[in-house]
Amino acid sequence: MPALRCAIQMDPLEDVAVEADTSFALAEAALAKGHEIFTYAAADLRLEGGTLSVAARPVTALSRVQGRHVQFGEGRVLDLATDVDVVLVRQDPPYDMSYITACHLLEKIVDRTLVLNDPAEIRNAPEKIFVMDFPDLMPPTLITADEGALAEFRRKHGDIIVKPLYGNGGAGVFRLTNDDQNFASLLEMMLDPRRPVPLIAQGYLPKVREGDKRILLLDGEPVGAINRVPAAGEARSNMHVGGRAEKVELTDRDREICARIGPALKARRLVLTGIDVIGGLMTEINVTSPTGVQEVKRFGGADIPALFWQWVEDARG
Repeated sequence: MPALRCAIQMDPLEDVAVEADTSFALAEAALAKGHEIFTYAAADLRLEGGTLSVAARPVTALSRVQGRHVQFGEGRVLDLATDVDVVLVRQDPPYDMSYITACHLLEKIVDRTLVLNDPAEIRNAPEKIFVMDFPDLMPPTLITADEGALAEFRRKHGDIIVKPLYGNGGAGVFRLTNDDQNFASLLEMMLDPRRPVPLIAQGYLPKVREGDKRILLLDGEPVGAINRVPAAGEARSNMHVGGRAEKVELTDRDREICARIGPALKARRLVLTGIDVIGGLMTEINVTSPTGVQEVKRFGGADIPALFWQWVEDARG
């Protein structure tokens, strides 16, 4: 397979945690296979006439020494339709107008360059809304900016999780019981009355104390999983807020969920994705920059970056 020229749209590579970051692991695996890697930020995209270009930096070397883990060559401007074989969309949310605009721009090149995940489908499948296509696989869930509807949902279910619809990483996630007197104040803080963006509320799943399972899928097929156990006194299982990663196996229920959603992921060209499963119920489908590949490999699971680049090479022919 001839070497590929790959551009990764991501947050600054020099700022990532080398032992945890999935984008770092993908870049590392690409270099090991002899591919050429460039990185850039979404804000660096430029569309002029019919040409989508970007000021990008070539990655000349990577190491596992934090703080000295990346070396860059001299930056250059790349035409993403003619100078690049593959673009990876890997910047972290929030899923805001900047993210959506970058998806619109990248759509201009999809007939000439392989863009993963497909930018139109990233735009059309917000992670906490796309999952609502599978209500029977989920806990009770409500998406609304209506305070009365949120109050009724809490009365009905008694113990709920409320979080921003377009947030990430556990930021702004609250557990609220029926007797929590902060409910109204939290809604005042989270809902902008001038431009109310819906929140997502879900019934609290006590089994989260046993872990929030992240399952990674490649082209609609499960390729690995880790369990994320929340710290004592914490409702969130995200690892950067104290969650503990541990080895886990896929259950029959996990495989059932993957079999149900896999065809939709494949049809939408959402190639590298992650789902969150608590007690056999799916809470999110991550399509922007799913994480967890390093933890999967660390616990003896698949080398997902290697599998990913093999998929890319096969797709490029």
